[in-house]
Amino acid sequence: MVNKKLSKEELQSLNSFQTINNEIVVEVGAAELRINVLQKQKEILLERFQTLQVDQKEFGSEMQKKYGDGNIDLEKGEFTAAE
Repeated sequence: MVNKKLSKEELQSLNSFQTINNEIVVEVGAAELRINVLQKQKEILLERFQTLQVDQKEFGSEMQKKYGDGNIDLEKGEFTAAE
């Protein structure tokens, strides 16, 4: 088998391709880690949102028992009974 020497330019090109490939692989890995962190944060936020909905429903039921049907003006802090 005959070995042939690569030119300096060819070797530089191949090394450049390898370097860029390695950088891309590292960046893809970092992106995947960020995606994983964001997915976990999303799961936590969705759980908090579900808890909030339950709390709001329970509080709404308590308010309805106390004041009856109607509307609440949050800015004025007033309840207006339904007619």
